[in-house]
Amino acid sequence: MASPLDTVAERVGLAPASPLLVTALTHSSYAAEHDVESNERLEFLGDAVIDLAVADLVITRFPDLDEGTGSLVRSRVVNEASLANVARSLGLGDALRVGRGVLKEKGAQRPSLLADTFEAVVAAVYFERGFDVAKDFVQDCLAEGVAAASKEPGDVDPKTQLRQWAEARGLGTPSYEVRASGPSHDVTFFATVRVGEIQVVGEGSSKKSAEADAAALAWRGQNGA
Repeated sequence: MASPLDTVAERVGLAPASPLLVTALTHSSYAAEHDVESNERLEFLGDAVIDLAVADLVITRFPDLDEGTGSLVRSRVVNEASLANVARSLGLGDALRVGRGVLKEKGAQRPSLLADTFEAVVAAVYFERGFDVAKDFVQDCLAEGVAAASKEPGDVDPKTQLRQWAEARGLGTPSYEVRASGPSHDVTFFATVRVGEIQVVGEGSSKKSAEADAAALAWRGQNGA
């Protein structure tokens, strides 16, 4: 029976023994306990590769979308929830190495960790097989989401929705302040969004999700949704 690492390796096109793949599947909690490198640096690069790959997909396959609409489509696809879903389909959570505390809380299946791991895996593919292969990998994973988003580009993410609403009313760009609470393996983030006289607090399992929650609450509060 194939191990979770073998399964992931086959699905992403890398060898199970690839040091980069192993690092991409190493959360900071495990790295701290075993004195090895975490996937945080790879995550940083993978984020950029994904953005470029999706932008390329939008431009080449949907030439009728203008720049603004294309940006909205990308924001609906390149976000924590979307990337976490892709990570689940690849089995990344089962292969992710996490520390004892995260393992106890089943934190390897948290959307924020899954999304970050997918970004790190993309970077591993980029380093080992080059940008073209990494781009094709990302586009294969996200093509369905991009196609769906292109049909309803107005259905935007909460932060974009709030920003557009605020700017249309001359309130400027919303600002966010995030704080964390709880142990490292089970952190809850609280985001305060301020725009004009409005101040709302949201929460989530990551900075991104907390900011999105705050933005959604602020927008709904002003629009009676």
